[in-house]
Amino acid sequence: MGSDDTGSQPTRPTRRTFLSASAAATAATAATVAVPALAAPAAADALPAGPGGPARAQRPDRELRELLRQVDPRRIEATVRRLAAFGTRHTLSSQDDPQRGIGAARDWIYARLQEYAATSAGRMTVELQSYVQQPASRIPTATRITNVVATLRGQTSPNRTYVVTGHYDSRVTDVMDAISDSPGADDDASGVAVVLELARLMATRPTSATVVFAAVAAEEQGLYGSAYLAQQLKGAGVDVQGMFSDDIVGSSTADDGTRDPHAVRLFAEGVPTAETPAEATTRQSVGGENDSPSRQLARFVRDVAENDATGMRVRVIYRRDRYLRGSDHISFLREGWPAARFTEPNEDFAHQHQDVRVQDGHQFGDLPEFCDFAYIARVARVNGAALWSLAQAPGTPKGAIIVTTDLTNNTTLRWQRGDEPGLAGYEVVWRETTAAEWQRVIPVGDVTEVSIDLSKDNVFFGIRAVGHNNLRSPVAFPRPGA
Repeated sequence: MGSDDTGSQPTRPTRRTFLSASAAATAATAATVAVPALAAPAAADALPAGPGGPARAQRPDRELRELLRQVDPRRIEATVRRLAAFGTRHTLSSQDDPQRGIGAARDWIYARLQEYAATSAGRMTVELQSYVQQPASRIPTATRITNVVATLRGQTSPNRTYVVTGHYDSRVTDVMDAISDSPGADDDASGVAVVLELARLMATRPTSATVVFAAVAAEEQGLYGSAYLAQQLKGAGVDVQGMFSDDIVGSSTADDGTRDPHAVRLFAEGVPTAETPAEATTRQSVGGENDSPSRQLARFVRDVAENDATGMRVRVIYRRDRYLRGSDHISFLREGWPAARFTEPNEDFAHQHQDVRVQDGHQFGDLPEFCDFAYIARVARVNGAALWSLAQAPGTPKGAIIVTTDLTNNTTLRWQRGDEPGLAGYEVVWRETTAAEWQRVIPVGDVTEVSIDLSKDNVFFGIRAVGHNNLRSPVAFPRPGA
C-alpha cells in the first residue's frame, strides 16, 4: 500500500482551479483537468490555501515492512566485531596477511557479499574494484586501493542506479600510522555493517532499478576509494539518481553522555558543487538554493523512513558535512549526483580515532564496546526504507522547467516523460517559499506539461513521478526556461 497524499477526500472547494495539460510523449492531444482547491486548513495545520491536497508521508507497504523487520542486530554486531578483530584496517597496512590488515578485511567482506549474491538468482554480482594510487596526499608510496562492490541489477530500469557505501578502512590519531591497532568499530565498521545487512536482505528481492552496495577504501586518506567508484560509474554512463554514505552510525551517545537513540543525522548540501557559477547564481536569484537534488533526496528519505517501521527520526542538516570532516558522498557530489551522508546524532570524540589504550581506568579507542547494535539496526532500516522505495518507484523526472517567458499569474511546468514500464503519471507539489517541506500535492496524470492557476512568483513548485504501485519518486525542482 503506497502513500495517501492525493487529497482523495477534499473539502468543499473555495475556488475552481483549471489545469491545462499536454499529453505524454505517446499521446497526440492535450488534456484539460479540473482540480478543486481545498478550503483553507485550520491554523494548526500550517498549510497554505490553494489547489491540491495536503502532502502526506509515503507509508511503508507490506513488502517493505517485512524487509525492515528482518534487519538483524545480531548479524550487525557480528560484522562490527569481526572487522574490529583485524587489528587495523589502515589503507597502508598489509594487503596479504590473512589475519591482520586491510587485505584480510577486504577478503572477508568479499566472501560475505558473494554468499549474499548466491541467493539472488543471478541478479547480484560482486567484484573487487582495484586501482593503484600513485603517491599523493596521505599516500606516501604507490598503493593499491580496492573497493568491494556488490551490484543488484534492476529488472526494468537497470541503468537507473542508487548507491550506498560504508568505508572499511580505519585509522588512529596519526593518520599515517599503519601499524598501531585501529579497530574502527564506529568509524566505520558500523557503516559497512549497514551496507552488508542491506545487501543480504535485498539480494533475495527483485528491484526495478539497480542498487550498488559498496565497502569503499581509503576514505581516511582522502576519499580515494569512493572517488574511483564514482568515476567508474560516470565513465560507464550509469544514471546515478541517489547515493548515501553511512559513516559513523554506531552509537547515539555523545562524550557528555547525551543520548538520542531514535534519531540519525542526514547531511545534504545546497547549491550543487557541480553547477557552474552562472547556474548557481540563477538558482539563487529565482529561489531554489534550498532545493538542490541532494535536499530533495533528503526530503524523500524523511518522507519514506520516518515511521513506525524504522522507529527513527531523520534530522536533515542543510550542510554538505560537519566542520573539519568529509565523507564519501562528496565524491558523488563532485560528479553532479544527488548524495547525502548518514551519521549518528551525537559523537563521542574521546574515542574516535584514538589509539587503543587505558587511561585513568577508562578504555579509549574505537572499540565495539562503544557501539549500540540495536541503534545501527535502526539506521539500517532507515537506509533500507529509502533504498527500497527509490528502487521500486519511478525515477526522478528529468528536464523539469518552469516557464518564465510570460508575465502571468498562472504557472506552466514542463518535464520529460520517463520510460519506466511501471510509470502511472505525475504529481505537482508546492509550498510557501518560507516552508522547508512540500505542503500540497496536485495529481496531474500521465502528462508532460501543466498550467496551474497559482502564481510562480509566490510559491515553489516541484514535480514527482508516481508508479502503478503507488510509490513516488523524489521531487524534481524546475529550472527557469521557455
